[in-house]
Amino acid sequence: MNAEVDQIMNNVYLKTLAFFSVSIVALVIFLAIFALITRYKDWEEIKRGNVAAAMATGGKIFGICNIFRFAILNNDTLFESVVWSAYGFLLLLVTYFIYEFLTPYFKIDEQIKNGNNAVGLISLIISVSISYVIGASVT
Repeated sequence: MNAEVDQIMNNVYLKTLAFFSVSIVALVIFLAIFALITRYKDWEEIKRGNVAAAMATGGKIFGICNIFRFAILNNDTLFESVVWSAYGFLLLLVTYFIYEFLTPYFKIDEQIKNGNNAVGLISLIISVSISYVIGASVT
């Protein structure tokens, strides 16, 4: 079995397909986890035209994918990349809770649900920015 896997991973096209496929599945899983913890329904809000929700969700997507990018660049195996990406996602999730905690004057999720584009934009920027910090530390 390992010989077959090694042969597949030596083919650059199949290796790319493997990393791509696993990244897409993990992105869907990670977004589902984010959807469970937010106090609004991300995709329903986006469907309604809520730009704040779209920006916040877009930031999460970019952040998760950016962490995958660094994990893939810095690791030799698919397994190592997934482990580091999952760890990076957990750190991004912690950032979400810290952001909520550091804004006691209003609830982030409530503001996003209400269409506050300023909060959606800052959420996007935080997710993207922190993903670069996390990515830089992924080994």
